[in-house]
Amino acid sequence: MNFFISVSLFSQDYRFGKVSKEELEETVNPIDSSAVAAYLYKNRKTHFQYFQDNGFKVITEVYERIKIYKQEGFDYATKQINLYQSGGVKEELSNLKAYTYYLENDKVEEVKLDKDNIFETEMSSHWVQQKFTMPNIKKGCIIELRYHIYSPYISNIDEFVFQADIPIKKLEAEFEAPEYFVYKSNAKGYFPIRPTTDKRRGNITSNSITRASGRSSGTSSFETQRVEYMKNVTSFELTDIPALKEEPYVNNINNYRSAVKYELSYVKYPHSPIDYYSTTWEDVVKNIYENSSFGSELNKTGYYEQDIDALIGSISDPVKRAYLIFDFVKSRMKWNEFHGYYTDKGVKKAYKEQIGNVAEINLMLTSMLRHAGLRAYPVLVSTRSHGVPLFPTREGYNYVISCVRFPEGDMLLDATNKFAVPNVLPLKALNWQGRMISEHGGSTLIDLYPKEKSKNNIFMMAQLHEDGNLEGGYRSMKTNHRALSFREGYIGTNLDDYLEKLENKYNGMEISDYQVKNDLDLAKPVTESYKFVKESQADIIGDKIYFSPMFFLRDTENPFKLEKRDYPVDFVYPSVTSYKIFIGIPEGYAVESVPEPGAFVMPDNLGVFKYNISSKGNKLQLAVESHISESVITPAYYQALKAYFSQLVEKQGEQIVLSKI
Repeated sequence: MNFFISVSLFSQDYRFGKVSKEELEETVNPIDSSAVAAYLYKNRKTHFQYFQDNGFKVITEVYERIKIYKQEGFDYATKQINLYQSGGVKEELSNLKAYTYYLENDKVEEVKLDKDNIFETEMSSHWVQQKFTMPNIKKGCIIELRYHIYSPYISNIDEFVFQADIPIKKLEAEFEAPEYFVYKSNAKGYFPIRPTTDKRRGNITSNSITRASGRSSGTSSFETQRVEYMKNVTSFELTDIPALKEEPYVNNINNYRSAVKYELSYVKYPHSPIDYYSTTWEDVVKNIYENSSFGSELNKTGYYEQDIDALIGSISDPVKRAYLIFDFVKSRMKWNEFHGYYTDKGVKKAYKEQIGNVAEINLMLTSMLRHAGLRAYPVLVSTRSHGVPLFPTREGYNYVISCVRFPEGDMLLDATNKFAVPNVLPLKALNWQGRMISEHGGSTLIDLYPKEKSKNNIFMMAQLHEDGNLEGGYRSMKTNHRALSFREGYIGTNLDDYLEKLENKYNGMEISDYQVKNDLDLAKPVTESYKFVKESQADIIGDKIYFSPMFFLRDTENPFKLEKRDYPVDFVYPSVTSYKIFIGIPEGYAVESVPEPGAFVMPDNLGVFKYNISSKGNKLQLAVESHISESVITPAYYQALKAYFSQLVEKQGEQIVLSKI
């Protein structure tokens, strides 16, 4: 038998607006049949243009042609473009053109994006976002868009990204910089990139007017000056770039996406001294610390001294002082959900208004802790969505927390989250390492991941009926990050909506007598309990009943499916889940067989699984423990981790057999 793959070949025209009928007729991506969409062409050019009144500006030209194969690919018809602004100087979006192409009666039709459907949102004090969704999206359509971004920020070159969540058929990119600006390139990712370099001539033309002076009417003379210079050019041309497949337990897939970041090292104009930019983390931290919106704000104390002195006046224990001040700031201040390490309106005004950005709240907290005689320091953090700061740039961090140093160890604090407790940071802040800044602007790295395991202890009493239905009671007790996540999802929500989601999570379970304890007492584990009825929890074949003793609580599939994974597995925090399940079997039945006890471990005890079951009369007792000992597991252990979870799923699925007496 002969097998063959039919690939339609046609001449590709990548000029804007030249979408072909053959491209629209394509139903499956040739290099990835599972792709929901693909970039047929992706082009970016970043270069510099001299303006007589403003000097050099960075111009980035973007052109994309995207094919949508399936409804799941409709998300790629929505585009967000982020623009930076500071002190009234901002980046500008211009020359935006966007069309949707589709086949109608075997003819290529097009619909233009209406400018009224472009919306601007202020993301923070420094970022605005232009967002739009293309019109008339349907399976098989193609969208094209192109635009220019004009930026006065020569040190802030957006990352050149060469790999997407969908395949890219052809990619061309170019970075062209005048010889006056010297950039260092930093590459990341696993897809191979081979740039080519070249030099081109450029020139600056400027015009000036000289007006004659004196009593008689004078004439004006015009003078044109032309300066030639060299441009350094780096070009990229790539084809058939596979999608970067994402699995569960990854902190930010962009950390592992093939890309190049250009960092300005120095500026050297003719007959002028060299002007160095930040090239080390020490330089970056020094610049941040010396900014009036950081270091100066940290040193202000007068606005809170009276309140803090009254709060801790009779308390001498330093740990108790830290807890009191932390709880005081959490209860007084409301976070406005703006990220960043610089204050916006300042700590004094934020304190008075009881609302502020993350820098205002946590710099205020740090200052108060210092006032109380504690060794407290601000810590620069990059949130998980922002990525890991691999290279020293001022954009590497976007968040700030506080750290108190005790002889017993560090205490990490973030007062923006009402449910956080010491050393239990919001999940978004658990991202490798933070950079702690000393009183004089120096810095050291500290680990943000917790050492103590978060627990979820589950206790269930259940009665299995002859028809396979199950009823009983469930109780769980959660600590640390497990408790934080629960509180964030539960407190403040509508209880009916919350229970509906919980019932849907377990596919139609009926829940009653729902209760939560210690939801607002953050010093204690949070407990959740309810009664339940769940249908069809056993298979009845003849006079035998088959069921997994973990019922609806068991894991049914291995989350790790890739043959090879190049990026780490990030569990966010170490954890242990334990189950104690007591099962009553139906009257008139006896236990015929139960799964064997078992235990298995990952290398270096990164994961431990224990399973034990016993029976006595018409009662069964199951005890299961599952440990993950590290927040992050490197790719070297991926195959072992995949095998471990495969064993775990298999063991949890093993069945008890009951026979009719």
